[in-house]
Amino acid sequence: MTATTALTAQNTLGVQGIHHTPPDFVKKQIDAVCEDVGVDVVKTGSSLPLDVMVSTSGSQLLPSAAIVTLINTLFPLTTILTPNLPEAKLLLQTAGVAVKDPENVDDVVAMAKHIHERGPRWVLLKGGHLPLTKGRLVSKDESEKDIVLNVLVGESGVTLFESKYLSTAIACNLASGMSVVKAVKNANLYIEAGIKTSTDLGRGSGPINHFHSTYTLPFTPGGFIPYLLDREDIQKPWKQYTRHEFVQRMADGSLPIDNFKYYMIQDYLFLIQFARANALAAYKSSSLPDIGRSVQQVVTLQEEIKLHIEFCKEYGLEVADIEGQEEDQATTAYTRFVLDIGQSQDWLALQIAMLPCLIGYGIIAKRLFEDPNTLREGSKYWKWVENYVAQEYMEAMMRGSGK
Repeated sequence: MTATTALTAQNTLGVQGIHHTPPDFVKKQIDAVCEDVGVDVVKTGSSLPLDVMVSTSGSQLLPSAAIVTLINTLFPLTTILTPNLPEAKLLLQTAGVAVKDPENVDDVVAMAKHIHERGPRWVLLKGGHLPLTKGRLVSKDESEKDIVLNVLVGESGVTLFESKYLSTAIACNLASGMSVVKAVKNANLYIEAGIKTSTDLGRGSGPINHFHSTYTLPFTPGGFIPYLLDREDIQKPWKQYTRHEFVQRMADGSLPIDNFKYYMIQDYLFLIQFARANALAAYKSSSLPDIGRSVQQVVTLQEEIKLHIEFCKEYGLEVADIEGQEEDQATTAYTRFVLDIGQSQDWLALQIAMLPCLIGYGIIAKRLFEDPNTLREGSKYWKWVENYVAQEYMEAMMRGSGK
């Protein structure tokens, strides 16, 4: 939650204008946040301790009178103050401390200690305005700017960090319960990665990449399967599968009966291997609910096989006839591929390998069932469609796809 203390007109080249928010309105913003959401850590900006009084481009964002209030009233309440070097000089000059431009690390440490004496429990003096050589002396030209040093002074002494602006990252880490030193160290790592992975934007100093460690799924919760089926690299093979000539000829009733009988035999042999794959999925999982779902899938397949046998009998096929047949090369290739994935990879990979069959039959049957052009009366294949749009199969399909 944010209380805006000043508005700036700025771009990557620098601050071009500043408009200060009236104090009474700032108070209303803070009260609104505290009364509703609550506060774990207060990270302040251009009106209070934590962040910017002088921008990186040299603009003074905080009025001089407010700096006196800052030092006298807020410093004693501050957990960690994170000024940059221009801010540190401004603070010390306002407090009546004579400071010279630092020439080495010892000078920077001395400035941080002077500020620490004014009340903050910790002071992190950021050195982005003072690049150092490898010998930690002030660099004279661009070729010598090897190190950016941040100096942390506090209850445990002096700690040196090499990084850049950190205050928001530090505040977030403190809110999560980290110690100050750990919060600063982790913030350094976060900012360093943000700088390394940032994208050039504008003609000046663009923003860092704040989301380098944030991973967002490309689909909404529950939308994984529609996301897969909508991918361009999936659509062509999916169409070849679900709109195959075999399927289309089932729909219009022109499929030769011998072709369908051969499919029924192979489908029975396939279901045996598919049951094995689901049993393997139960073994691969360490989650009791997932194990239960896989076991239920095997039970459902057992019932499906019984119905399959009864359906086959209507076409003159007995169990002995079916079990005496050899697997077609395509049946063997797909089922052993699925089982190989199950053996060599993890539970999720096995679920993905089984997914085309699990949802494909249901999607094909649903499309044919809803298509007014599908032959119903007198069709040899309409019962097959009805079997795969039945509630039992739809429930199995939903269960197997994790819904």
